[in-house]
Amino acid sequence: MLFLTDDATILCGHAGRCAVGASQRWVTVQGRPLLVATDPEGKGISGCPFLAGGQPCVGTAEVSRGYSTLVRIDGRPVCRADVEGPTLPLRVAHYTVARPGQSFVSETP
Repeated sequence: MLFLTDDATILCGHAGRCAVGASQRWVTVQGRPLLVATDPEGKGISGCPFLAGGQPCVGTAEVSRGYSTLVRIDGRPVCRADVEGPTLPLRVAHYTVARPGQSFVSETP
């Protein structure tokens, strides 16, 4: 399973783009910081065309899966390419990784 960098593309279930940003800068792959636990959470989503109950997906909630159980940076699990979680405000759709941002470093449990 590949790790995510801050070049990753994370989309809501309707192809809205989630903002991505790394909270740590000292562990990188190809010069791009790896994402760690809570980096995908609480981010904005732009361009969601779906209107569930009159509201598009506007943000990301807590990750429900996709944190490494083996690799940590500063005690925080690294994000894997299977990161997934519910979107806000209604939590009926999910966000997932479309592209991890790198193709070299992975974890094999």
